[in-house]
Formats: sequence, C-alpha cells, structure tokens
Amino acid sequence: MGAASETGPSAAGWRTLHPTGWVAVATLLAALVAHLFIDTQYLIAHFEWWWWPLLVGSIAMSAWHAGLNRVRVWIEAIPSYTLRVTMVLAWAVFVLQFFNVITRYSNEYVEQDILIGEVVSLAWQCFGLMFLVAMNVGIRDGVNPRIDFWWINFSNKTKAALDFAMHTVLLLPFVFMSIRILQSYVASSLGRKAGSGEWPEGWRVWQSWEQAVDAGGLPVGPIKAFLLIGFALFGLQLLAEVIKTGFVLIGRDDYGAIVERDTPQRIE
Repeated sequence: MGAASETGPSAAGWRTLHPTGWVAVATLLAALVAHLFIDTQYLIAHFEWWWWPLLVGSIAMSAWHAGLNRVRVWIEAIPSYTLRVTMVLAWAVFVLQFFNVITRYSNEYVEQDILIGEVVSLAWQCFGLMFLVAMNVGIRDGVNPRIDFWWINFSNKTKAALDFAMHTVLLLPFVFMSIRILQSYVASSLGRKAGSGEWPEGWRVWQSWEQAVDAGGLPVGPIKAFLLIGFALFGLQLLAEVIKTGFVLIGRDDYGAIVERDTPQRIE
C-alpha cells in the first residue's frame, strides 16, 4: 500500500504548518533582530509587549488546523450580520431621500422651506455607513473585481498562492497602517483634545463631537468613527481569506472552502 498523503487531513509535522505560521515566524525573527541589533525608529523594532505572545500564539495556532478553521468560520459569520445592517441602511437611505425630494418640490406650495437639514445629513451618513460596514461582505463573497477571463484558468493552488501573497504583503499591511492612522483621527473627531490627549468630561458627549460644516447638519464625529470600525471589519475578513487560501496551499481543501465557478464572473 502507498504511503498516505502528507497533505491530507491526517498529516502532521512542520510541513503542514499553516502558511500564516511561517509569516508569524518571519515577523518574530525580524522583530527580534531589529529590537536587539538594529537602531531604527520603525515599528518592527518597537513592538508593544503584547505583540510577542501574539506572534508566538499565532505560530502555535497555525499547527492546530481545526482551531484555525474555527476562527475562520467565526470571522466569516460577521459579514452575514453586517449585510443585514446594510439592507436596513439601504432602505433608510431610500426613505430619507424620498422625503427630501417630496419636501424640495412641496416648498413652493406651502411658501415655506420645510427641507430639514438633519434629514439630508442623516441620508448621506447612512449612505456612507452602508459601504463602511459592507466592505467585508464583498471580500467574503468574492465580488471584488478581477480579470476573470484570465483568472478562471488558474488552478486552485495558483489562485490561493496569488491571494495569499497579495493579502499578506499588500492588503493586510495597508489595513494595519490605516487603522493606526485613523485612531488619532477618530479620537479627535469624537472630542479628544489634540494637545493634552484628554477626553471631555461630562455625560453630554455629543456636544464635543466634530460638527458638520453645513447648517443644520448632524455631527460628523460618529460617522468618522465608523471609518475605524469599517477597516477593522475589512481586516478581519482579509485574515479569514488568508486562512482559507493557506489551507489550500498545504492541501487542506476540506478547510479551504473552495467555491468552484463554471463561468467567469462578469464585472460590469
């Protein structure tokens, strides 16, 4: 009898370590070298204490395929809820804009401006929020644009290798950088003082939010805060994609959740 496949469900050892583990190993080694031997101001040499156990835990988790797949399943359950929120927001935008149209054209009959500025502001904020909370849905369902007539001819491992490389090298660092930049931006829009870094006192927090430049507009602090939440959801779903594609690379198609398509997607 032939030997069992080393990449099957029963495989074990360092050769079946999930590729995210190797990324964590490389990051850990680079951080150690930069921290101990290189005098640099880059973040790689100045990790907070919790980064070290996080990297070690990531390496350990990459050897536990069932647990890593469970994390992926948990993450991919989030877009199902954000999609429901998006559907509600889409109807809210429709109703609010319909109200705006009715009031705009009824002004001449009542000889009074009844177009409410808060309603207009709420409409565009709901519209923006709809896209912020649904970015993870597009990644999970694979509706992001591709050159499909070229992509469709690749094998599953080639597709997984390209996705894993692009997500790990480009998208995840971009999301990480965006979140770090947005932290101070969001805190400022919610009222934290730039000089001292203190938050305003009292329970009327809405009075310290950044205000709209338009008359009668709603405060823009909360919608700016959702920029941070949107990128966090986006980053989580990218992590789930990295986990899936990594499983395909090591032959664990049972955890890779491959979706076979007979025809290329049409992006119009």
